Amino acid sequence: MALLFLLCALPFLAVVTGQPNFIPDEPWVNMYRQGFNFQCPHGEVIMAIRSYFSEKEGSDRLWTFECQPTPSTMGEPTECWWDDINRGGQEWYQLCTNNGLVAGVQSQYFPAVLDREWQFYCCRYSRRCPYSCTFTEDVPEHYKEEGDIVIENYGYFIRGASTTFSAVHRDRQWKYVVCRMTDFDCDFKNF
Repeated sequence: MALLFLLCALPFLAVVTGQPNFIPDEPWVNMYRQGFNFQCPHGEVIMAIRSYFSEKEGSDRLWTFECQPTPSTMGEPTECWWDDINRGGQEWYQLCTNNGLVAGVQSQYFPAVLDREWQFYCCRYSRRCPYSCTFTEDVPEHYKEEGDIVIENYGYFIRGASTTFSAVHRDRQWKYVVCRMTDFDCDFKNF
């Protein structure tokens, strides 16, 4: 009887243990080793980022992003564009040009370096200027860990990031640049 039970339960055990070790209901925007292009709806910017690392999947990460509308006092975006791209395996520091805010991300995986190239989709709001900019702590705190950041303070926005690539760990750590935006138009083109 025990043998019959084991034979019946074996397929279910194989399915359960064969599942990847990440949060299954998370709305990931990519599959491992695949490119992606994510853009917030018009008038929204990225406010939360989560990633999950897998060494056996090419030392790659799954990514998901959440957007939030900007305050109505900022008005509608006056223009949006894809900013500069980085090269896989290298450090990268990027602020949205023209005082833009990050409203999207695209990325392509390169198996030769087990890394990704990145590009931000930026949107400018009238002639608003950033101030009180700071870097976040490392995300993830240690290489190969799950990364998670949520901008919880209303009125703060992601303007860019600095990221380092570890050739030893084949992973990246990110420090996001978070700023407030003026409530008035200013004359600076890139601040």
